Amino acid sequence: MLYGRLDDLRARTAEQLAKVLKDSSGTPQARTEREAANVMYSQQLAQYNSVENGLCFGRLDFDDETHQHIGRIGIFDEDADYEPLLMDWRAPAARPFYLATAAAPDGVRRRRHIRTSMRKVTAIDDEVLDLDAADPTRHEGLTGEAALLAAVNANRTGRMNDIVQTIQAEQDKIIRSGLNGVLVVQGGPGTGKTAVALHRAAYLMYTYREQLSRRGVLVVGPNATFLRYIGQVLPSLGETGVLLSTVGELFPGVEPSRTEPVHIAEIKGRVGMVDVLKAAVRDRQRVPDEHIEIEFEREILKLDKKTCVQARAVARRSRRVHNKAKPLIVPTILDALARQYAERIGSDPLGGANLLEDADIEEIKRELRESAEVQEAIDWLWPILTPQELLEDLFASPDLLASAAPGFPELERQPGGWTVADAALLDEAAELLGIDDSKAKAAEERRRQEEIDYASGVLDILDLHDEADPEILMATDLIDAGRLAGRHEEVDHRTAAERAADDREWTFGHVIVDEAQELSAMAWRVLMRRCPSRSMTLVGDVAQTGDPAGTTSWDAVLAPYVEDRWRMEHLTVNYRTPSEIMAVAADVLGPDADAPTSVRDSGVDPWHREVADIEAGLPEIIAKEAAEIGDGRLAVIVPDGFGGVTPDVDLESQVSVLTVWQAKGLEFDSVLVVDPSAILDGSPRGANDLYVALTRATQRLGVLHPAELPESLSRLVKA
Repeated sequence: MLYGRLDDLRARTAEQLAKVLKDSSGTPQARTEREAANVMYSQQLAQYNSVENGLCFGRLDFDDETHQHIGRIGIFDEDADYEPLLMDWRAPAARPFYLATAAAPDGVRRRRHIRTSMRKVTAIDDEVLDLDAADPTRHEGLTGEAALLAAVNANRTGRMNDIVQTIQAEQDKIIRSGLNGVLVVQGGPGTGKTAVALHRAAYLMYTYREQLSRRGVLVVGPNATFLRYIGQVLPSLGETGVLLSTVGELFPGVEPSRTEPVHIAEIKGRVGMVDVLKAAVRDRQRVPDEHIEIEFEREILKLDKKTCVQARAVARRSRRVHNKAKPLIVPTILDALARQYAERIGSDPLGGANLLEDADIEEIKRELRESAEVQEAIDWLWPILTPQELLEDLFASPDLLASAAPGFPELERQPGGWTVADAALLDEAAELLGIDDSKAKAAEERRRQEEIDYASGVLDILDLHDEADPEILMATDLIDAGRLAGRHEEVDHRTAAERAADDREWTFGHVIVDEAQELSAMAWRVLMRRCPSRSMTLVGDVAQTGDPAGTTSWDAVLAPYVEDRWRMEHLTVNYRTPSEIMAVAADVLGPDADAPTSVRDSGVDPWHREVADIEAGLPEIIAKEAAEIGDGRLAVIVPDGFGGVTPDVDLESQVSVLTVWQAKGLEFDSVLVVDPSAILDGSPRGANDLYVALTRATQRLGVLHPAELPESLSRLVKA
């Protein structure tokens, strides 16, 4: 019945969309309505198509003999006063599915977990919540344990699956937390941080639809591979209007394509780079050593240093950003040049007062303003700059770099495009420079005036027919030319996420950051600009911080922006990593490690093998391990610089070779960690990197080493 109702909704929506696309009426109002309907029906159809698999995954049977099915979206019976056939998992009425226990059943007699493959039921697991047998002091364990273990033991596919069927109580609390303020979710590997973050995005979009549909939700991930990995989760939950992005992609028009040494990225990530960029901007606000010679009307005028200093001071005192302040230097310069020119051509030959009047001086200023040589001089004194030009010039010039960033000659420009760290600097530079949109505004105003003039002509023609009868309303009595022209303007029907992707100054209703511990101080400035309301969810684990520019303290990250006005939730249960692997990983961080508790054993001991020539022996080892896991996914995690790594990891392949950074947030059935000593020595936070590498596996772990095994891995069994 549920799928029949879904098919009806899908068919009806497709029919409405077809009518909209077929409609060719050309009035401005009809065109606007057609475009709005097109967007609405297209989004609805996309939602219905995305929830096909696993549409209904649970049922609650209540003490009063009623029951309620739980699913990905809400579906109602139009023939029965819109009674809910399927309750959206985000609705308050669905919450007992995740929270009810024998000690606190919330009116639930039985909770049923339904597993499906497309429209076929493959398994049913029932939990009977018997109040009479409940012991309030007993630990209740996992909600839907059978369904949960089936999910965590299933082979990986290269794409992250949602956890909507198996959300646990500690996760549900975080997912449904309020919209306002900064929420930090601290959790070790395998605790479901990413899944919680994505389900929280879906929950917030459902609960605060009107508010967030206008401003949108931004989900930030560590790299493009990770974003592809999670890309299907939100659509499967019925949400297609959330923007997924890395920090480096938040600056429109720039796609970071180059890597750089870790220590350079760390320098660029320091908050002190703000002062470097400010100094770089000030260095481009020039004055001549003595003067600038300008030819005007066959006279050589001298724009002296004192005048230029005065003009610069006026612009700087305004506190306007660089590009917006440029017009303020012009009056001082034109006034000095005009009076200098006037003294030459208007002096009384008998030695009296200047013969030119103020009106003459103003006319000279207008002519000077149009002079190409004057404009060239002004452009040299105060050039209009793009963020890209500012950084390219800074890094390419030893003199500019020495002036703005003394002590950091490493920041010189490298060929091959921009890096992720550069993207944050570009965003900061854009704040300091501002956008010179004067020409664009002037062009838009000209276009707008042309449309108004055209509309006015149309109204004049219409009114000619009505002049003979004063009792008949004229066209201009009903609408003016400005409003008529406005009806012909194109309406932007893109979603908030689509518009936000092209607008650097867009501010989001909520921002979710995964692997948040890895962000540099400059990256945090980018994100805080995108969310002035400070409505944010930050998920991460400071024990996994690998980037030298990252943090080991949430307070250090947030204090500059919200002081102590943030809250923290902890995820403590490891659903991904078997206990045997987790024990090995915990040793890497030492006895003080606060590792999460694994919910299961795999029965397979993690192993190690000494291989003198790993690159030569690796293909055979990979083939053997791939055979062990059948249809599962195998990751070979290698140190930076190891052969076989590509920037674009294909997670659809059975075997992926990737670095620790590329593996952030991912999970695989089996993992081979190559040369752990090189990973430990490859970064100041090498132990954290090795911890991350070891905890990507859901079933099996092997470690290959060319020499002696690090002492921290002594728990591994020799293979």
